[in-house]
Amino acid sequence: MTGPRSWLARRLLLGVAQTAAVVLLVFGLTEALPGDAAVALAGDQPDPERIAAIREAMDLDRPAHVRLADWAAGLLHGDLGTSLASGRPVATYLADGFGPTLLLAALTVALLVPLGVGLGVLAARHEGRLVDRLVSSATLGVYAVPEFAFGVLLVTVFALRLGWLPPTAVGYGTDLLAHPAALVLPVLVLLSRPVCSLSRLVRAGLIDTLASPYVAHARRYGVPGTRVTYAHALPGAVAPAAQQLVRTIDWLVGGVVVAEALFVIPGLGTVLMNAVAERDVPVVQGLAVVFGVSTVVLNLGADLVARRFAPRAGAAA
Repeated sequence: MTGPRSWLARRLLLGVAQTAAVVLLVFGLTEALPGDAAVALAGDQPDPERIAAIREAMDLDRPAHVRLADWAAGLLHGDLGTSLASGRPVATYLADGFGPTLLLAALTVALLVPLGVGLGVLAARHEGRLVDRLVSSATLGVYAVPEFAFGVLLVTVFALRLGWLPPTAVGYGTDLLAHPAALVLPVLVLLSRPVCSLSRLVRAGLIDTLASPYVAHARRYGVPGTRVTYAHALPGAVAPAAQQLVRTIDWLVGGVVVAEALFVIPGLGTVLMNAVAERDVPVVQGLAVVFGVSTVVLNLGADLVARRFAPRAGAAA
């Protein structure tokens, strides 16, 4: 067995190693992209001499290992680099797209908890009955549909057929709070799979806990059924659901990219896609590193949550 400090130190060291691996992987993948910014900037004049001059001016002619060392050194000082296409710092691209992305993620998480936990509790309290079968079938069916396909379906029905909601956020700018109708479909797409997985975890955990000896003991003492469910059984079913919630926040980092692409929302996902199209490698690398480091940090948080709610399992790790 290891103490909490030893476990935390090992987990932090693993997080540092994972972060370094993310940096190397991002650089390698962006190096493998076909073409480069020089070719894209050459535009209608793809003359080899012009491309070579642009590449030299942007330091793209230097060896890959030299550029990797310079980029990694900048990251250690908080410098994500400079856009090859515009000359702006990559950090400004993050600042421009952060607001819409954060808004979508925050709304999704705020709705995810009551919906996921509520559906899970509803299904568990009616285990084996019609309500349980309906909730379980619906969550399984929705979870099986990819987010992009589900988004297209929502747009077809609620935007094109019924005309109740706008199909995209085009024309609304970054102030999406002033146009809440434009947020409904993207948030529904982001909620679709996490609500299903969270509710099924809560249902399974609650059913197991309701069958435990200490809950049966509480019932023998005449504790009301509602109090047994919410005060005694639900806290015992929280561990896997809480860990799943933390990992869902991690998933949102990538899921938001899909929603922003589908609904043309000017967030970090749109910035990333534009940078890939322009072969703006520093912007792609900077955003990918931010996403990757966020994943490492959130997975560390998920492990801490799991250890907190299941100390024996955590101590054995």
